[in-house]
Amino acid sequence: MTVPAPAKFKPYTRQTITEARQWQWLTPELQEAVQVVSQVLPFRTNDYVLDQLIDWNNIPDDPIYRLVFPHRDMLAPDDYAQLRALVLGNARPEALAALVRRIRLQMNPHPAGQMTHNVPHMDGVPLRGLQHKYQETVLFFPSAGQTCHAYCTFCFRWPQFVGMDDLKFDARASTELAAYLKTQPQVTDVLITGGDPLVMNTRSLEAYIEPLLAPELAHIQNIRIGTKSVAYWPQRFVTDRDADDLLCLFERVVAAGKNLALMGHYNHAVELRQEIARQAVKRIVGTGATLRMQGPLIRHINEDPKSWAELWQTGVRLGAIPYYMFVERDTGPHDYFQLPLARAHEIFQAAYQMVSGLARTVRGPSMSAFPGKVVVDGVVTIGGEKVFALQFLQARNPDWVRRPFYARFDPHATWLDELQPAFGADRFFFEEDGGSRSGHDHAPAPAGERKVIQLVPAGSARAANGCGASAGPAMPVTPSAA
Repeated sequence: MTVPAPAKFKPYTRQTITEARQWQWLTPELQEAVQVVSQVLPFRTNDYVLDQLIDWNNIPDDPIYRLVFPHRDMLAPDDYAQLRALVLGNARPEALAALVRRIRLQMNPHPAGQMTHNVPHMDGVPLRGLQHKYQETVLFFPSAGQTCHAYCTFCFRWPQFVGMDDLKFDARASTELAAYLKTQPQVTDVLITGGDPLVMNTRSLEAYIEPLLAPELAHIQNIRIGTKSVAYWPQRFVTDRDADDLLCLFERVVAAGKNLALMGHYNHAVELRQEIARQAVKRIVGTGATLRMQGPLIRHINEDPKSWAELWQTGVRLGAIPYYMFVERDTGPHDYFQLPLARAHEIFQAAYQMVSGLARTVRGPSMSAFPGKVVVDGVVTIGGEKVFALQFLQARNPDWVRRPFYARFDPHATWLDELQPAFGADRFFFEEDGGSRSGHDHAPAPAGERKVIQLVPAGSARAANGCGASAGPAMPVTPSAA
């Protein structure tokens, strides 16, 4: 019997989507929306998403289609009309670029103080490609991982992918990360994120991870990798040419005494109905790494509690851990995707009731707002007033964590900065010291302690285990399956 060759990764963008056979199945109106809206928001998909995840008999309402294909209503009507006129009228490139940038800057491109308050400093200099919002966790954005196998239309990191270099996080090497971590003994977790770090080949990813295994960084207990590849390109863990090498790297990290956690982004149950996606989960957890499932609640995509329950139940059966249901962030086409917090809580509660205790590790609905991660615990009546019960799961100020607080019930509120304190209070407790709910329009954060740090090259020694040691310098950084 002839064994079929492993699938090769083939991406499609605005410039090449017309080459996909499915393009002809779209109406002229839907084709136009893709060409117009993708001038503002990133668009990228691949053969696996097109062939396996989208139900083309349910267009445009199929959830995965809405997840990856731009829609007209993602832009304000006036903005769409102006943009359409320029695109279809073959306007001068500089006129189109000016309009596109104006629209993008109206869409809150970096919410929750990412540019102003989360960037750490060393010797008074901001560290490009790092964020340090919570005391235990540092985020690292390797430059080679600032793309994805496919883009989600709701993505809150969309500025990473549209050429807005002044609003982009990326680090060329891990030397500054290692040097910074040596001065931060309270940090236990490093999250390697993007984009998607797993678009890199294994040797390139290894070059970023290896310095974190050094004895000087023994306080780093957990290495996390944020990835959507588990849903959009599970071949990364199964049939890609270096899939076995990737799993061996995971095993080596675990053998070094670290907890390796893949933060798997799932948005709909269909993403785990494919056999290769299930194989990917089994192979990941088989290395000793953990796979935690998280994703936002999004209008038009995953409002059905049954889909969430199926996703969590399937994940648990395969060995994954349900982790977070997020509230869609206040950025990008937020008006298109947002749901009232009251409705978000109803959906979460209904899904939560459908699963056993093994899946009730999931938390939500949670807002990653400027002060921290705020979860809507419930809607209750206290002293005759109907309120949202809220608390911080994580916060800029550790003293805020798990401290309950209450907001007046508002059936239309979709984000923290739309809520008002309950019981006649003027402000929430976390605003009393000059804090903010939204993180918009803040001055740059202080540089903090200014100490001179001597940067040294990270070690390149590679430990061998049962998978064998890799040798030689890191390969050129390219998408894993290109």
